[in-house]
Amino acid sequence: MTSVEEIPVPPPTRLPSFLYTRVGGLPRAFWVLWTGSFVNRLGTMVEPFLAFYLTGVRGLSVAAAGIVLALFGLGSIVSQVVGGVLADRVGRRATLTGGMLATAAAMLALGYATATPVLIALVFVLGLTIDAYRPASQALMADLIGPAERTRAYGLLFWAINLGFAVAMVLGGTLARAGFTWLFWVDAASSVACGVLVWRAVPETRGRRAEREPGGFVDVLRDRVAVGSVLVVLCYGFVYLQAYSTLPLAMRRAGLPPSAFGFAMAVNGIGIVIVQPLIGAWLGRRDRSRVLAAGVAVVGAGFGLTAFASSAWMFAATVGVWTLGEILFASVSMAIIADLAPPHLRGRYSGFYGTAFAIASLLGPPVGGGLLGLTSWAPWLACALTCGAAAAGALALGPAVRRRRQALTA
Repeated sequence: MTSVEEIPVPPPTRLPSFLYTRVGGLPRAFWVLWTGSFVNRLGTMVEPFLAFYLTGVRGLSVAAAGIVLALFGLGSIVSQVVGGVLADRVGRRATLTGGMLATAAAMLALGYATATPVLIALVFVLGLTIDAYRPASQALMADLIGPAERTRAYGLLFWAINLGFAVAMVLGGTLARAGFTWLFWVDAASSVACGVLVWRAVPETRGRRAEREPGGFVDVLRDRVAVGSVLVVLCYGFVYLQAYSTLPLAMRRAGLPPSAFGFAMAVNGIGIVIVQPLIGAWLGRRDRSRVLAAGVAVVGAGFGLTAFASSAWMFAATVGVWTLGEILFASVSMAIIADLAPPHLRGRYSGFYGTAFAIASLLGPPVGGGLLGLTSWAPWLACALTCGAAAAGALALGPAVRRRRQALTA
């Protein structure tokens, strides 16, 4: 990976140069969005435990809960598209805040629903609202941060989100013992806090579209470079989400207890918290398409090595490998989409990006579980091959991505 740009010499500042290159020079509005995202993820307690709630508290069968969760996933796909359109038409700030408030209302309604038909409908509504803020948040980031600093900024946001989520998982498990209603209230409160914070402290950044500029979602789909980039993201998402579906099943098949899965996944959270801040500035000086390809390839290698794991330590080691790839991927993938998107379509491009993960969340678990049913190594071979193809695709798209970036920033 070669350097494509130089980070500007930092202006006089009280921050040591080591800290400045990692957290300095970013606008106040970014840090408000960063704080809001951290608070939101700190309260993310319902979604990770939703399957337990549906089966353990509301008495749904495993099969019925799977269908309901699929409806949640379908709602998430729709929310990404709608959220992207609203971010471009109504505004980033209004869409983000509105999405957060709607999510809070859906959370509380679901927490007190008892009739099964109402419960199912509210899970779908929650899916419709829970990701509506993402395209607006990502478009805001692209509006606030110049191209030279986007890799570092998206990396810092990724770090905050993962730190908040790690804490939320621990707190959520503790609160669930006292009653699942607490999870809904905490999640709703964090959503409201994030929405209000952004509304009060982040300016609207949406620009006006020129009269003859293309402005619909169809125009996004006509962008072959964007479509190719999102396909790379879809492949990555398909593999990455095996960590939350197929990996625990494989560890159980190996005779390991649930605590072993928790230990292995703790490596992921710890690795992100430690490594990402250290390499964010360095990644910002590298070609994004090559970083993306390297990240996807390392993720494929880590999941591929899972085929040879048999102990908790071996599984944890494979998680450590693909965690490094995840850090590379997360630091540049959204920056690439921001580079490709015209300013007036950033919400729609971000929503298109988000649909890749939503679709992967629907396809990944059943495909991975089906392959595991055939043989223990089949899903991991499929992961390695999928990531290999996606990495090759990212490299092939690299020249076009670089040309588009130069054209948009000229």
